[in-house]
Amino acid sequence: MSESYTRFRDISVSERILNTVFLLTIGLGYLVALGNLYYSHQGHDGVAGLSIADVTINYHGSNDQTRLGSAINGIMEPNLKYKNDKEVILKWIQDGADEPDYDQKIAPILNRDCITCHTPAINPSLPDLTHYAGVSEVAHSGGASYPRLIRVSHIHLFGIAFILFFIGKIFLLCDINVIVKRVAVVIPFAAMLLDVLSWFITKSIPSFAYVVVASGALMGISMGMQILISIYQMWFYARNKN
Repeated sequence: MSESYTRFRDISVSERILNTVFLLTIGLGYLVALGNLYYSHQGHDGVAGLSIADVTINYHGSNDQTRLGSAINGIMEPNLKYKNDKEVILKWIQDGADEPDYDQKIAPILNRDCITCHTPAINPSLPDLTHYAGVSEVAHSGGASYPRLIRVSHIHLFGIAFILFFIGKIFLLCDINVIVKRVAVVIPFAAMLLDVLSWFITKSIPSFAYVVVASGALMGISMGMQILISIYQMWFYARNKN
């Protein structure tokens, strides 16, 4: 007995419009997320631009510099209201980044110039600079802590999984080879899981930073292809089949 399945040619124009605006909005949101990723990770190595070294320092850490020190010397320096605050923070890091001096000298600077962005409620992917524990994490050698990785991971997995599910549900309406379709909807989920897993592995094995970049790129490309193919088939391919 033959089975019939819903395809783009079977849905109404209203459904096509709804699907299209959803996919375009998600695509735009992903591009903005890439921009946020670039600005929140670049410059850790003291050089402008995002590199493998920045990813390594973010997750594994560096023996030569702390993440806070490299940020103050690079991308965060323009955010400081007074130039001499940079030297105050760097000297505090060099002296051991202890809590008493943090309360007296560092907290007022960070509370004034940094916590607008570096607050978990606003941007959970950035280091938390609202209290000493969070600042200490980036003021000493070493990458992201396990509690921070776990916090960001659960937000990442829950949020992106829903997005990939709805994109995949729409993509399933495409009129293409069923095997290709099944593989295509699995790839972004697998890439996302590999991406998150590689964060934890990079903390111990710095060379895994390449896997972080590769898996993130694979997820983005596969998700983008689903969006583009779905929009094309909704408005062009489906019409030719009618």
